[in-house]
Amino acid sequence: MSESRNPSNRQGKLVTSGIVVFIILLLVVIFSNATFLTIDAGFRGVLFKTFSGGLDKENIYTPGFHIIAPWNTMHIYDVREKQIEEAMMILSSNGLNIQVEVTVRVNPQYTKIGDLHDKFGQTYLKSLVSAEVRSSVRKIIGRFQPEELYSTRRDEVQDLIQKDMETNLSNNYIDLRAVLIRDIQLPDKVRDAIEAKIEAEQSALKYEFILAQERKEAERKVIEAQAKADANQILNASLTDKILRDKGIEATLTLASSPNSKVIVVGGEGGLPLILGQN
Repeated sequence: MSESRNPSNRQGKLVTSGIVVFIILLLVVIFSNATFLTIDAGFRGVLFKTFSGGLDKENIYTPGFHIIAPWNTMHIYDVREKQIEEAMMILSSNGLNIQVEVTVRVNPQYTKIGDLHDKFGQTYLKSLVSAEVRSSVRKIIGRFQPEELYSTRRDEVQDLIQKDMETNLSNNYIDLRAVLIRDIQLPDKVRDAIEAKIEAEQSALKYEFILAQERKEAERKVIEAQAKADANQILNASLTDKILRDKGIEATLTLASSPNSKVIVVGGEGGLPLILGQN
């Protein structure tokens, strides 16, 4: 009886052992094929789960070491600031061709990598950002005259482009850091005409400044002369005959004390003393 059981027991043990070995082998295969990855600083990851829900938008993988199942895929995004340079030909408001070079700095929103990947993928810089840059630049610059773009309103144009892009990009999980118009090139004849106009305006302003200075100087001289005239008028009004006689007497007494004075006659012209003789 015991002998008849032995073959089945051995067979059962073999089956059990086989199952255990299979499980171990399966685990070995799984872990040997598992993806071991490290996400570097400045990067984020979003996981696509093949058998359990697809793209996991809620869980964003931060820098560090991660293990994922071999049938899942980790999409790594560089979330550091990116610089995009665009050069394009644009029509101004009066129909002239203008060559514009623009630099834009952007980065993905860290917590929205899953949404960005689902909507645009890893080519978002080309499919989203570059398209928005071209659209905004054409729309804004098309409102202005060439001379405004070349000289007086360039900073305003740059600010308008940035404000226009900020809303569109933010709604699509991108943060806009800066917009810079590097260069605006006009047709040679237009540029020369604008430069000549600017130079003429500067010259006119210079002459206007000189004339203003001359007018101020003339006004200053008139005021100074009027002040002197008023002072003389006041002085003349205060010099009565009595004051003049008193001053004359004082001067005569001073001269009389001089050793060069000889004869003093009292009762001269106007009642003032006269000096008749000197050494």
